[in-house]
Amino acid sequence: MIVTAEHRTKPYPLGVRVVGDALEVAVYSETADSVDLCVFDDRGQETAHRLQERTGHVFHGRVEGHGVGTRYGLRVDGAWDPANGLRHNAHKLLLDPYATAIEGEFRWDEAVFSHRFNAPEELNPSDSAPFVPRCVVTERSFDWGDDAPPLVPLDETVVYETHVKGFTQTHPDVPEEIRGTYAGLAHPAAIAHLVDLGVTAVELIPVQQFAQDSHLLEKDLRNYWGYNTYGFFAPNAGYSAAGDDGSQVVEFKQMVKALHAAGLEVILDVVYNHTAEGNHLGPTISFKGIDNGSYYRLVDEDRSSYFDTTGTGNSLNVGHPAALGMIMDSLRYWVTEMHVDGFRFDLATTLTRQDGDAEVHSAFLTLIHQDPVLAPIKMIAEPWDTQGYQVGGFPADWSEWNGKFRDDIRDFWGGADSRIGGVAQRVLGSPDVYEASRRSPLCSVNFVTAHDGFTLADLTAYSRKHNAANGEDNNDGESDNRSTNSGAEGPTDDVAVNERRDRMRRNLLATLLLSAGVPMILGGDEMARTQGGNNNAYCQDNEISWYDWAAADTSLLHFTRELIALRRAEPALRPDWYRAAATADPEDTSTSTVDLLRSDGKPFSDSDWDDPAARSIMFVLAHRDRDTFALLLNASENGVEFSVPKAPSAEWELVVSSDLDQLVEAPVSTLVSRDCSFTLLRSRRA
Repeated sequence: MIVTAEHRTKPYPLGVRVVGDALEVAVYSETADSVDLCVFDDRGQETAHRLQERTGHVFHGRVEGHGVGTRYGLRVDGAWDPANGLRHNAHKLLLDPYATAIEGEFRWDEAVFSHRFNAPEELNPSDSAPFVPRCVVTERSFDWGDDAPPLVPLDETVVYETHVKGFTQTHPDVPEEIRGTYAGLAHPAAIAHLVDLGVTAVELIPVQQFAQDSHLLEKDLRNYWGYNTYGFFAPNAGYSAAGDDGSQVVEFKQMVKALHAAGLEVILDVVYNHTAEGNHLGPTISFKGIDNGSYYRLVDEDRSSYFDTTGTGNSLNVGHPAALGMIMDSLRYWVTEMHVDGFRFDLATTLTRQDGDAEVHSAFLTLIHQDPVLAPIKMIAEPWDTQGYQVGGFPADWSEWNGKFRDDIRDFWGGADSRIGGVAQRVLGSPDVYEASRRSPLCSVNFVTAHDGFTLADLTAYSRKHNAANGEDNNDGESDNRSTNSGAEGPTDDVAVNERRDRMRRNLLATLLLSAGVPMILGGDEMARTQGGNNNAYCQDNEISWYDWAAADTSLLHFTRELIALRRAEPALRPDWYRAAATADPEDTSTSTVDLLRSDGKPFSDSDWDDPAARSIMFVLAHRDRDTFALLLNASENGVEFSVPKAPSAEWELVVSSDLDQLVEAPVSTLVSRDCSFTLLRSRRA
């Protein structure tokens, strides 16, 4: 077929788009010989259309008579030579890397694999089309009305990490037909909980289309967390009440619009470090069959194998323009077309490894920094992968999950060997990590629990994991989750044990919410959500993971609401920077200051910071034109008498304490803090 100038298409944008009464298609591959767009009718009959044009490494063309709602896939022909990294197999129906909606799920037949099970080097000629999902051409327009990003400043941000399905699956005030969906999260009852709690952003663990692992399905389990992406432009259809025919895109946009209207930002947990295709024994879903070596890092000495820094079998080749371009296009799509407000990058360190080593000036980080769409967006790194730990190693305009905060705060309250100096650093926003590179405490996303590990309730109720339901003989998950439980294992009727657990939960939440940085709460911790001691519930799409709204601890919920409200109201508790009170400029009314004091009211000496016996500390936090606060932390197993400094304005008054019997009588010069408790005092500005 000769392509005339009238019908000539362009090699960009990649993917499929509707132009008039036709589809214009563009697919990148350096190694393919041909690319077909395969369209499926309502009966499932396939019609292949060869892309007749090629510009550089992009195959492109026009397919007449099709528009929104078209189901399609790709077939890519080329060399089958695994030893040299070539895995083309035209018998496999492939998903378009740029598909904006995906319909159906995989049936894990051998046909989905390009190789034979008993001979991985041999091509498998079975047609995969009957066993794989279809891409769906979607309507790109949407009535956003007056939607606008909330643009919450980092110093006012409180992140709530949650799961689209688990959050509303059992919510009594959400209609049953939309529970566990984007529509469910957009329901007024769901939004009311978030607004009343006071958080400013929901961080959704993966909502890009992901695969159900065959080994889990064989055990009647499902991938609940979703860290197994294969559709980087497509909202996961399993969370759509409207169906998977493209309606999931509209429903997702409606959810974002509703959350924005309530002042809530939407941050996506994204998994660009690897895909669901796994290693050389994994299925051929998309990238492997299109251009294996451009999209994946292959081992130089053995290009049949994959360089893996993710622990999943493969790593995307961020040193190559095709893979890097796809990631950037995906990020821009979610911002411009889906209106999301930020991203949390799973195993982000892998994305900085162009040539093996993590690089702060990698192409990935540089491209985001200079991109006018992405530069203003909240960017949060999980700053590690299987090859290294990079907390503090990301650029100044990035925030990071601060694992040091989690570990030091848990050790302090849990009675493990720890330094009081480490606790002071964490509460002050980890200046030991960030200040040398002139990064503020707002680069630190603080957390004590996250989806991966114990919930707060379980951290204080279990000293060991209980993962038998995962089907791996309790061998999965972290063996030491730094538990703060020191009583009975699991539920108990022991009043003293339950009272201590309740106190410990408040200690941990208060330390999180009263520390400098950006606090992140694991969804459900505010009401003592339990997973029964399962610290790796990635495969538990059931009551183990879903929020049990009927069992909510309303007292803890009220406590958390009050602390968040206090934090958001008082700049002394959420500073851009802290300065030592003695050195702060008295004329600077915008400065937040801090004094660090021992329980006897005296400053710490150099040797005090490393004293393993030191288990108490007092922070005096002030903002020049606002109230002053004294935060007293006592992690020892006995009561401690604090010598409280003279109140700078009105007499000290009790704000909140994990000791429900804590008394404060003015004037305050000393205060006895019971074992394992915190107390927050306030001196109101006259």
